[in-house]
Amino acid sequence: MASSSTYTVRGMTCDHCVGSVTAEVTKIPGVTDVDVDVAHGRLTVTSTEGVSTEAVTEAVEEAGYAVVG
Repeated sequence: MASSSTYTVRGMTCDHCVGSVTAEVTKIPGVTDVDVDVAHGRLTVTSTEGVSTEAVTEAVEEAGYAVVG
């Protein structure tokens, strides 16, 4: 069963940001879909199994941005 989680990401401003975050978060095992809303600073991650907030935070930081809240 798929599950989704939404995060607020600080620092994204353009399509390059979307690509960087998507590329890093997609590397997390079990992730099946990544949706980045730059206008609202939101990241929605869908996975086949639960993905930890820590894993998502690390991936976002690797892309050069920060999960807030």
